Amino acid sequence: FFGEVVVAPSRAGLDEEEEAPEETPEDREIRKEIEKKRYRREIDVLWSWQPGGCAGEPLVCSRFIVAIGRNAAAFLSSFILDSVCWEVVGVVKLWNEWCKTSSTTNVLPTDSFCLFYRLISDPTVLLCQCSCYVAEDQQFQWLEKVFGSMQKKGLQVTILSTCPVADYKTQESTLTLVSPFLKALKTKEFQEQVCCPLLEQPNIVRDLPAA
Repeated sequence: FFGEVVVAPSRAGLDEEEEAPEETPEDREIRKEIEKKRYRREIDVLWSWQPGGCAGEPLVCSRFIVAIGRNAAAFLSSFILDSVCWEVVGVVKLWNEWCKTSSTTNVLPTDSFCLFYRLISDPTVLLCQCSCYVAEDQQFQWLEKVFGSMQKKGLQVTILSTCPVADYKTQESTLTLVSPFLKALKTKEFQEQVCCPLLEQPNIVRDLPAA
């Protein structure tokens, strides 16, 4: 009859109903080794500079600018750090599947590190150039250790990050968008004028910038 719903034969769902194969001793050993590595994914923050030489005291910071991702880090390098006004004062060391830092304790610029810079003329202004990957299960620890080193009162934090234009949700065609373009998110505590339009819904920020 016209409009009759005919259910075609299909194996969809049959594979899901099949019982999972039993875990072999070799599989268990591999799983345990992976779990051990995940537990060892500690994050260390190393500082080569302390105001007044007081180790352990929180850094007095008025502005903290964080560039997350290679594009944002390259922006800082090209337009802000390309001068003698900044000096490296710390690093974040971490290990995961995509980022393996060395075991050295020296503070040296390298792509594998999250680097901290301070403005020589105003030591309360800090930059963080994070070009390495921070895994999902490391993001809270990264935030806890980085911001745990700083004084929170009067601190203004600016996050710079990028995402593909194809991920941007808008009613107009992304082919007609002039890229790159800049959008902003802000908290209610931020009372200054925003330098660009706000990010529209339903766009979201992911990963470490969102954290």
